[in-house]
Amino acid sequence: MKLLDRLQRKLGRFAIPHVTEGLISGQVVFFLIGAAERAGLLQASVLDKLPFIPNRVLAGEFWRPFSFVFEPPVPDPIFAFFFWYLFYLMGTTLEHTWGTFRYNVFLLVGYVATVGAAFLVPDAPASIVFLEGSVFLAFAYLYPDFRLYIMFVLPVRIKWLALLTWIGYFLVILSGNLIAIVMIFASVANFFVFFGRDILRRARSGHRLMRDQAARSASRAKPRHRCTICGITNQTHPDMDFRYCSKCAGSPCYCEEHLRNHQHVERESQVAAD
Repeated sequence: MKLLDRLQRKLGRFAIPHVTEGLISGQVVFFLIGAAERAGLLQASVLDKLPFIPNRVLAGEFWRPFSFVFEPPVPDPIFAFFFWYLFYLMGTTLEHTWGTFRYNVFLLVGYVATVGAAFLVPDAPASIVFLEGSVFLAFAYLYPDFRLYIMFVLPVRIKWLALLTWIGYFLVILSGNLIAIVMIFASVANFFVFFGRDILRRARSGHRLMRDQAARSASRAKPRHRCTICGITNQTHPDMDFRYCSKCAGSPCYCEEHLRNHQHVERESQVAAD
């Protein structure tokens, strides 16, 4: 992307490295705070201050557009650990693949889209989980054959998990849950900004390939020989011998049964001479 290349030359020095580790570290801290609250060790409800709710922001709680990125994904420690492990694995890989600046832009586009879209449903809390899910989709697009070991045991190619994710998003859209629909469209905005052109190019290439395959199939399906009189072909009668009559106008094709006893088609020059 030429625009991104120009931005990188001008603003690349401002890129923030290790954003993935920073997000995970913040989420771990607040996960531990939440665990302490649930255990009764802390009385203050800190986690209630994290979610991004546009109406609360408009009421003066200005920190929420920034604090919600540190909201823990789930309260269960096992699932939280696997979530963070995968986010770290895929996020750091994307940063190494693209470079720090492009990875920053990818996250920033998704973040801005999420914050902006949240104001369409101002009473509902926005979630960072869908944005982090876009990192998974980007990783799966770049490395579709990567084997992900579920629970470190069951190997699954990540492209199939990404397909299930897209299907899940589609089902959520059909469900009519407005806030979820808004968050999904916002979170995949960065995916299509980065990969939309490539997807469109692949779709066009696939269309041309299928068209060429169809043309070749039609060409193979067309018989090479067809008797002018009875209409049988080399496909309907593969053992039949076919010949072309040089004495007829246009050298038509005849099967061996009609080659010697057919009436010759006179050429135009012969008709004119007569």
